[in-house]
Amino acid sequence: MQHPAKRTILGVIPARLDSTRLPGKVLRPICGRPMLYHVFACATRCGLLDDLVVATDSKEVYEYCVCNQMKVRMTSIRHTSGTDRIHEVMQTLPADIYVNIQGDEPMIRPAHLEALVQPFLQDASIHVSTLKTPIGVEEAHNPNCVKVVTDTTGKALYFSRYAIPYNRDQAPETRYFKHLGLYAYTRSALGRFHQLPPSRLEQAEKLEQLRFLENGIPISVVETPYDTIGVDTEEDLARVERYFQELESSERI
Repeated sequence: MQHPAKRTILGVIPARLDSTRLPGKVLRPICGRPMLYHVFACATRCGLLDDLVVATDSKEVYEYCVCNQMKVRMTSIRHTSGTDRIHEVMQTLPADIYVNIQGDEPMIRPAHLEALVQPFLQDASIHVSTLKTPIGVEEAHNPNCVKVVTDTTGKALYFSRYAIPYNRDQAPETRYFKHLGLYAYTRSALGRFHQLPPSRLEQAEKLEQLRFLENGIPISVVETPYDTIGVDTEEDLARVERYFQELESSERI
């Protein structure tokens, strides 16, 4: 294991306003404040980030950030993924490691970001990291919940919308893990991803992280006990609203 020297770590929040299933979602209110506010506020509490910036293609999001003292960069409307948006940010904001903090993940905690960054602090050979959290059998069979399986060293073997591993004999000890769509990448891994064409597995599963695996770029997967709700629908938004209301109630007690 190569022990790394001190490296600069930049958190980037891709925040696209146009969403087919939930239009304008990153500015939709949760307990009176836009979703983006909650994501940014959490990320600022992670002491491992040297800086934090929102990357958007929306004038409305840009103006919200400026008015609320949130560092922001305008990016192209042509990007098909948050990873591509972060690659554009990389051209003007140099760092050694870029942390992809999804703008529609308001339930993230500083602990998620710390877990993401930890592999880079321990091993200089790490190029990409992400997170997993344990789930039950029922959720494992939901195609909207992405599953991940790893090897004995914590490297990703595969990501799928299908329930993996397939439990042929219904063994009760079989465990399933949900993939949480937060990533950290080295500058070189991010540059390589951007240069590679979308891969066949990526297009079949509609999961961009498979582009790394299909091209032989290992992904370190860290387990976290903290699940999140990525907001894609009105139902997701309502569930997150309830979560924050309960959080506020418990903090007042």
